[in-house]
Amino acid sequence: MQLKVHPHPKQVQENLILQHMMKTLVLLLLFSTISLSFGQGSPDPVRDIDGNLLRTGTEYYILPVFRGMGGGLTLAPTRNESCPLDVVQENQEVDSGLPLTFTPVDPKKGVIRESTDLNIIFSASSICLQSNVWMIEEYEGQLIVSAHGVSGNPGQETLSNWFKIEKYEDDYKLVFCPTVCDFCRPVCGDIGVTITENGIRRLVISDVPFKVMFRKA
Repeated sequence: MQLKVHPHPKQVQENLILQHMMKTLVLLLLFSTISLSFGQGSPDPVRDIDGNLLRTGTEYYILPVFRGMGGGLTLAPTRNESCPLDVVQENQEVDSGLPLTFTPVDPKKGVIRESTDLNIIFSASSICLQSNVWMIEEYEGQLIVSAHGVSGNPGQETLSNWFKIEKYEDDYKLVFCPTVCDFCRPVCGDIGVTITENGIRRLVISDVPFKVMFRKA
């Protein structure tokens, strides 16, 4: 004959309290996760010098914030050959450069937002057969900004073609640090200006960011 052992009433109460505490903890963790999900909003939109939102497909000039240090951005040969053309800054402050457009990694997004992967494309024709899409490539030991990249198709093959606009103090800077490839580890850096031996203001990855603003073309 087997004897049935009944738990002590105090032990039963303690077990019930423990179960209740576990259920409460699980619910709290669930609500915390949901709250974090809803709390992660979109990055701030980028604004032009008039305070308007930068929009996909609209033409803009990229201009320096500091006066007396060159003008807007344009294309020019910077190597020992006429093509391809690279991205440079106009020497004269009065020159606005060439208009360009921004296309985010999701082209359906109508507003350009900070720290978001995007293509930068000059709206111009040239003697060189190139796309005018910004890209990073190595030349003479520097990572320079050229303009014969590929638009769209985010992934490992197009890693060098994606840039970002980030807030820098009260203005903006251009950054190369693409996140269109989960397993890729690109060299990240700010876009700055270096002056070549010929006096050309070439855009490169630099420790000194090029502080910029945007004006609608």
